[in-house]
Amino acid sequence: MESITLNFVSKETLFAVSLFPYLGFLWFLTKSQKMPKLALMGFYLLLLFVAITIPAGIYAETHFHTSLANVDWLHGGAEFFLTLSNIFVVLGFRQVVIQKEKE
Repeated sequence: MESITLNFVSKETLFAVSLFPYLGFLWFLTKSQKMPKLALMGFYLLLLFVAITIPAGIYAETHFHTSLANVDWLHGGAEFFLTLSNIFVVLGFRQVVIQKEKE
């Protein structure tokens, strides 16, 4: 099966443009005050993952001349923050489920 590529948009541009909807998503979640606190922290931690992944990817390219995915220790370190983000989101929603079950 042949993959479809979007040659008219660079990955950097696509990333930059995708950041604005995510920031809007965070703004609405924060403003609504209905999101479980831990889950909200998890969604914010995703920004930390992105902030760490970008320099890690640049480091992999400049020092190892390969992509971040090919430098296991560096990739694993960056992915840790994605895992941490996911754990916070799950625990936040888990707290709500447990609270609702007690009611």
